[in-house]
Amino acid sequence: MRARIVVLSLSVFLGAAASRAQNATPAAPAIPQIDFSTVNCSGFVTDQKVPDEIRLVSGEQSNYKITFARGDYVHINRGQDKGVRVGDRFSVVRPDKDPTDVPWFKWQEKLLKAMGTPYLDAGQVRVVDVQPKVSVAQVIFSCGYMQRGDILQPYQDRPAPPYKEPAAFDHFAPVSGKPVAMVVAGKDYGQIYGKLSAVYVNLGTNQGVKVGDYLRIFRYQGSMAETVPQTKGYQYFMYGFGSAPMRYEWNDLPREILGEGIVINVNRNSSTMIITFNSIEVYAGDYIEIE
Repeated sequence: MRARIVVLSLSVFLGAAASRAQNATPAAPAIPQIDFSTVNCSGFVTDQKVPDEIRLVSGEQSNYKITFARGDYVHINRGQDKGVRVGDRFSVVRPDKDPTDVPWFKWQEKLLKAMGTPYLDAGQVRVVDVQPKVSVAQVIFSCGYMQRGDILQPYQDRPAPPYKEPAAFDHFAPVSGKPVAMVVAGKDYGQIYGKLSAVYVNLGTNQGVKVGDYLRIFRYQGSMAETVPQTKGYQYFMYGFGSAPMRYEWNDLPREILGEGIVINVNRNSSTMIITFNSIEVYAGDYIEIE
């Protein structure tokens, strides 16, 4: 008899719990966002002078260390005389240059020069000790290595805007009629990009771009902009593999929509975009438009 009562009580409890679960309001799905590392390690291009008075000048174990990373103590050329305080946080950047100096497409060098100077993000430091003319800071976040001469900027939080689900991507989107530009370069001067790659485009605040805007990436068939040798007219024939009954130019055929990305950093004539979706590889020299 006692066992029957226990079983009956357990059944009633489980039934009530199941009823509450059925009636509970379902939790809203989490909105996807770009992660902290991607946002803060993406780099940027700017045509304005980056203040460079505050510098990383040395660090502990400097007799053999030529680079510094997370956890290391570094020395900066500002102290009590310049108002530095314990707890101050700085972002570390430095100008970047393509070591190969070989353009991927015909206008790449000219466009990048018009956009400004590329800077890479090295990470962040926090001041732990202040002396009269110098301070000691600890590296609290690394994107890569830091080195003597790197520039320190007062830390500013970079927003991580939410992005759309890939299901919303329109592979045959019509022309938006908004400003068009190009994927000019990418982080670390890679020339091929995929999901979550950071790329630099030649649209900025002067063209109405703002953080959180979406840019559509596309390509014209028949483009001959790449530096490598190409077969002219490949969009309508290829030797030994058939041909169309008539000649087609690049603007006679539908453009190919490759993907899209979200703007996370904007300057006057350039933006940093994170690719959030791509159906195939994206290359430097592909086109973008504001959605």
